[in-house]
Amino acid sequence: MSVNFLNPFLNAAKSVLAAEVGAQVNRGAVTLETNCLTPQDVTVLLSVVGDIHGVVLYSMDIGMALAMVSQMLGQEQEEFDDLAQSGIAELGNVITGVVTTYLAEAGYHCSISVPTLVIGRGTLLSTLDFKRVVVPLSTEMGRMFIHIALREDSSRGLARLTRHSM
Repeated sequence: MSVNFLNPFLNAAKSVLAAEVGAQVNRGAVTLETNCLTPQDVTVLLSVVGDIHGVVLYSMDIGMALAMVSQMLGQEQEEFDDLAQSGIAELGNVITGVVTTYLAEAGYHCSISVPTLVIGRGTLLSTLDFKRVVVPLSTEMGRMFIHIALREDSSRGLARLTRHSM
């Protein structure tokens, strides 16, 4: 995965979390993940297709998910019900949507899928041969982990080489 894809995720997460839930975000050390199990209680999964393709995962524990949904709704959310699940899925959708805007500005055009919510720590979720870059984000509500498993479409790179060699 290109490090060029990392900053759009950091910038989008910081701006969306600040706007939607009033959270200040601090980034931890970036790691590479090869484990196929979901690391937290709640994981939002979105596919990315186009000039860049792969998956993005946003993982957190239930406490953080409920705290963020409570902030978004302006009222205490005590149960991770359909409304809370929808709110967390939409938060991942918004962050990734902002990322696609940043990527488009850099010349990468892509689309995202509807978010899928995976509930349960230790759920098998294989990204096949995609290694995931994991970015931990700390907030006053807890820690969120962004797993980025993206690569540039090989035909896009080939088209760029063909243009430059002519």
